[in-house]
Amino acid sequence: MLDKISKRILAELQNDGRISNVELATRVNLSPAACLERVRKLQESGYILGYTAQLNPHLLDVALLVFIEVVLDRTTPDVFDAFRRGVQAIPEVLECHMVAGGFDYLVKARVKDMNAYRDFLGKSLLQLSGVRETHTYAVMEEVKNTTCLPIK
Repeated sequence: MLDKISKRILAELQNDGRISNVELATRVNLSPAACLERVRKLQESGYILGYTAQLNPHLLDVALLVFIEVVLDRTTPDVFDAFRRGVQAIPEVLECHMVAGGFDYLVKARVKDMNAYRDFLGKSLLQLSGVRETHTYAVMEEVKNTTCLPIK
């Protein structure tokens, strides 16, 4: 169980993963040495998985965000495994989740534009083993996009 200070450390690091240890220590009212030790323990215990940079998809020419429902032709372990392996190798796929409901997987992907999406769909996603059908939702406006988890 995390105490109040560890939760504050996690919240600060989510907001700014490049914060210096001295600044982080100041914000959570710890000495720099104690703060560094806490961060190390949070990493070792798996609370902190890593650090990344958030990149601007528009400047990198992958502005079109799409969500794709994927229905497989069979729901057997071998089909699930083949799909999982295949989708992990597609760089445009940002997230892929097996879901309960009317379809099997929900895929989040970024591409340049609708032409690039058609290529992605035909040459990548529909070529994966076991894919029977897809339904695509192109994002018109990103209302909220965060990687920050709620910390209570």
